[in-house]
Amino acid sequence: MRKKAIFENTVVNISYWEHKHYFSGVDLIVIGSGIVGLNAALYFKKNNPKARVLVVERGILPSGASTKNAGFACFGSPSELLGDIKKISEKTVWETVKMRWDGLKLLRKNLGDENIGFKQYGGYELFSSKASFNQCNEKLRYLNKKINENLGKKNAFTASNSAIKNFGFKKINGVIYNQYEGQIDTSKMFSSLLQLVRKEKIEVLNNIEISSISDTKNGVELESNLGVFKTKKVIVAVNGFAKELLKIKNVDPARAQVLITKPIKNLKLKGTFHYDEGFYYFRNIDDRILFGGGRNLDIKGETTTEIAITSKIQNQLENLLKTVIIPAQKFEIERRWAGIMGVGSEKKPIIKHYSTNVVCAVRMGGMGIAIGSLVGKEAAKLISD
Repeated sequence: MRKKAIFENTVVNISYWEHKHYFSGVDLIVIGSGIVGLNAALYFKKNNPKARVLVVERGILPSGASTKNAGFACFGSPSELLGDIKKISEKTVWETVKMRWDGLKLLRKNLGDENIGFKQYGGYELFSSKASFNQCNEKLRYLNKKINENLGKKNAFTASNSAIKNFGFKKINGVIYNQYEGQIDTSKMFSSLLQLVRKEKIEVLNNIEISSISDTKNGVELESNLGVFKTKKVIVAVNGFAKELLKIKNVDPARAQVLITKPIKNLKLKGTFHYDEGFYYFRNIDDRILFGGGRNLDIKGETTTEIAITSKIQNQLENLLKTVIIPAQKFEIERRWAGIMGVGSEKKPIIKHYSTNVVCAVRMGGMGIAIGSLVGKEAAKLISD
């Protein structure tokens, strides 16, 4: 009987050349190529100039929310901040707000306002309930005092009911304006961040899915769809996908569904807008309206890592466009998509050692644009110490 070849049907994934260039002698592998992951790689390289750093990503593009977000440069709306204070310690709330503000400053400093399309048009919180508006309006002096104490910014929030008429909203019974809120162009931001990473000779490889992490005395072994990789240290920056990879508590996936209209003639809308305690959010971009949210309609169903859209939420987004946001204007939808956030019972990010040579930097709480640069920097420092 003919002996079966030992290597028959053996899957071969990586050549000697590929292994030599990309995977040998690696000092740090960052899992996740979003805002946090790329910043972590950058700052580790800055702290360790001779180190070999590799970033791996499961998708063709970042799988979470870094390139699927709404591009809000914000630190929290009044109702959101007041709601958080009822649930968790006030100290933690303001520490998180400061991290968001400092993260935004870091993002702007590192990449430049022009390169991220930063515009400070201000932000608006819209209230359908007069009672809810009054409750928040009564707390504005307190909120402004705390913002000034923590961020050094005076008179952040003011009532601005003239916005209802100026923008043509219907069924809105109160508006609070935040003069310090801005918006970015997410595509410009991410492109600029990738250029900066590659300039530092940091490799970014896509379509690599890590299935397990083993921290040994001599480093870390990562099992992937391309085989086993070895490195000295690892930073896990997968945010909403953290539970799939790590046994970590108090971080859950939260899907965010989004749509964008085709260009609208004479669009008055200008700024970033929060509605229903931030569960809905919209903005102007390229003469279009980008509109996302509605997770509160099906919290259980939207606690998922499946990147998909549902008729229940998409229909509600369209309905609010028609009846509340631009009731006097015709529009067509150009595109719909979804991204995965990381959330928990509190919104302060988790930046900690998962094991001796593995650090996790997850749970951005839907504020990755604001807080991501700082979280990446702190994760790099922690793994370097």
